[in-house]
Amino acid sequence: MNEIIHIFEKTGALKKGHFKLTSGLHSSTYFQCALVLQYPEYCSLIAGKIAERFRENKVDVVISPAIGGIVIGQEVGRQLGVRTIFSEREQGEMKLRRGFELKPGERVLICEDVVTTGGSVFEVLDIVKKYQAEITGVGFIVDRSGGQVKFSENQFSLVELSVESFQPEECPLCKENIPVNKPGSREV
Repeated sequence: MNEIIHIFEKTGALKKGHFKLTSGLHSSTYFQCALVLQYPEYCSLIAGKIAERFRENKVDVVISPAIGGIVIGQEVGRQLGVRTIFSEREQGEMKLRRGFELKPGERVLICEDVVTTGGSVFEVLDIVKKYQAEITGVGFIVDRSGGQVKFSENQFSLVELSVESFQPEECPLCKENIPVNKPGSREV
């Protein structure tokens, strides 16, 4: 069994039920990374695997989308010894706030916790390009798309699974009237 999946199961972070994902899709499986990353030993282990994968890329800055990517991005940045920032939504638009900025030519690693459609990461990619910084790669913990979502030639996930998800109007769990749970960081 994959070591990371085992950690998710051990911490209760691999959830089964009926969930509305950040993407708006529904699924019977949810990865609650915060339940894993609350433990320093797991956060360090997981971030260490991502940091090691990108160590030779001469990263200047790690950026993550808020809220899910902040903890993993911070620890990856710490382990790489580089500046770490995050983007967040303001009136529905992903942007840099709090005085964060990127300089043209800076080498940027994007970190995220879980990817289903990649919407938040694609928005961060646009931010990096807008600042004329260079994308060195994208690292994330869980790829729910089974490798279907492509951000960069240089991307890496610790877990790659094809986890079924549905448009709400096609969701079999909704058709069975199973109550939907929205555990993510965006409002329902």
